[in-house]
Amino acid sequence: MLKKKIPHTYVIVFYIIVISAVLTWIIPGGEYVEKLIESDGFEKKEMVFRRVDSQPQTWQIFSAIYKGFVRQSGIIVFILMIGGAFWIMNNSRAIDVGIFSFLKFTQRLKRIKFFRFFGIDNIVICLIMLLFSVFGAVFGMSEETIAFVIIMVPLAITMGYDSIVGVSMCFVAAALGFAGAVLNPFTIGIAQGLADLPLFSGIEYRMFCWLVINVAGIGFILRYAKKVKEKPESSLVFEDDKYWRKKGNANIESIEYHTPVAAWVTYGIILSGLIIFSVTYPMTEMKIGDPGSGAGSSAIMPVIPVATGMFAISGWLSLRKSAHFFVLTLLGFTILFLITGVMGYGWYIMEIATLFFAMGIFAGIAMNNSPNKITQLFMEGVKDILSAALIVGLAGGIISILEDGKIIDTILYGLSQSMKDFGKIASVSIMYLIQTIINIVIPSGSAKAALTMPIMAPFSDLIGISRQATVMAFQFGDGFTNMITPTSGVLIGVLGVAKIPYDKWVRWVTPFIIMLMILGLILLIPTVTMKLSGF
Repeated sequence: MLKKKIPHTYVIVFYIIVISAVLTWIIPGGEYVEKLIESDGFEKKEMVFRRVDSQPQTWQIFSAIYKGFVRQSGIIVFILMIGGAFWIMNNSRAIDVGIFSFLKFTQRLKRIKFFRFFGIDNIVICLIMLLFSVFGAVFGMSEETIAFVIIMVPLAITMGYDSIVGVSMCFVAAALGFAGAVLNPFTIGIAQGLADLPLFSGIEYRMFCWLVINVAGIGFILRYAKKVKEKPESSLVFEDDKYWRKKGNANIESIEYHTPVAAWVTYGIILSGLIIFSVTYPMTEMKIGDPGSGAGSSAIMPVIPVATGMFAISGWLSLRKSAHFFVLTLLGFTILFLITGVMGYGWYIMEIATLFFAMGIFAGIAMNNSPNKITQLFMEGVKDILSAALIVGLAGGIISILEDGKIIDTILYGLSQSMKDFGKIASVSIMYLIQTIINIVIPSGSAKAALTMPIMAPFSDLIGISRQATVMAFQFGDGFTNMITPTSGVLIGVLGVAKIPYDKWVRWVTPFIIMLMILGLILLIPTVTMKLSGF
């Protein structure tokens, strides 16, 4: 009996594009328009649904692929630049040296009874996941996780796990934080603003939810990681991880530690640049949430001058050991400046891609590579990660078909009408379900908030549900399915970088998503049955 071959990820995504096109022939067209409504002498904007002529899609399934690439061009270029930069760094073997040194350090910690009792690997996974979860909860880390997959997957493989654990340490952790958002201005901030609620109000219960979601989520990952550690062949991606195991099996002892003159020159150039930036930007306002509205906080600190001083010292010390450790120092400060840029200067994927690109170039120079060699390595990295960039463009085609077919808003309107004549618990549950379904076709949290909250918030008043509960339903519905929806360019990009086939990811993550969705429903019940602060 022949084993049925599972379709390639590209094929699966194209099938979804075709199905979406078929739906444009079945679902009538509609759209939401902004309308000024006068109430008590004041004018306010509301989203009003109206029917429009449907736009059935046929040959557009092919042009949708082009539009998908244009739509997701930012993430595609981001992935290509990250891939090229890290290939230059990987050629230096610096990450191998870093992982090897880290594991030697953790082995020494095993001598301590506390670490031995809880398991040093478990502690490492927990700490890394909590860090990324905080990033997701505070400033909505999402696209940025693509860059960290290239670090976390090799680390997980070397620790005896699989690529799924590596992806979980950064992408899944950030998604847990995103779902349990505390101060995320891109989801909670927009949703509460549109619902006429004080920004980031109800933070006490959301912090409790964040904690519960992370305990459940990290516990699930630790349980899976233990299973893989005990029996590596049980991993769904055991065969696919041959790529990473082959890269990790290179003999670490064969590395020749040295510090060429070019590394010292690189150190001098970077330090000079940082000194100039320190003079130009002596103080940085680091923001959490939206301090301008009174919700959130900020602190003005000399971040860049302090970071410059730290780089001056750590760069000098690392160069005295080896250029490999200096490259690791570059990586560490790249991450530090990424956080500074996002929280202090509102950086997004263009600035982050530029930062990592510069890191790759300087890493190549520090290892005494010629310009031609650096270019060759960059192109090899782009070639290696090209499949990940292509799948992101294909996934963008799904949204293009649904939008051009004029059926996204019709789907949204139909779902919102299904909530009539239900009790409070049933109504908030249906809101949650609707937001979850919508997230499959509109993965952008900001766009979904702009579309749904002007409709859901007034509707919640009519049925006696707190607007805060409606925001929570949006928050959970927006967060959990980000880890499975094929329309998410970030998810598809992460899987492409990690070399995890989409169908295998779906098989692994589905029980996890079901658990989180049930947990989200349980956490929603107190919002309509109990008196909570801010609700």
